[in-house]
Amino acid sequence: MDIDIPEVLAEMQAMFAEYERALVTNDVVVLQELFRKDARTLRYGPAENLLGWEMIAAFRAGRSPVGLERTLQNTVITTYGRDFATANTEFLRGSRHGRQSQTWVRFPEGWRIAAAHVSLMPAPGNVP
Repeated sequence: MDIDIPEVLAEMQAMFAEYERALVTNDVVVLQELFRKDARTLRYGPAENLLGWEMIAAFRAGRSPVGLERTLQNTVITTYGRDFATANTEFLRGSRHGRQSQTWVRFPEGWRIAAAHVSLMPAPGNVP
């Protein structure tokens, strides 16, 4: 299997950038489009487990658009063949440090997120 085929990696980097743009501008239509419209799609968040596209779409539609700006660091995007990729990043939002993982699959309708996980790091001094 070929890992990080240059043109596929470039596609995935563009998709990840589009997701990030949609996230910080609260472009709900694009965010809903980028998740695979399927009951098996999931997004585990810091305070919610969203199972299925409908739950993810409802979460996005009801989320406050305030304070979504963030800075990314240590982003790693890897493609496996031409139709599968992972995107992992750390983010800083105010004083909060978080992590985000996404599994992307190319379907006939294009690249879509099949699974995502977002978590927050413990505040300094609160490490178990």
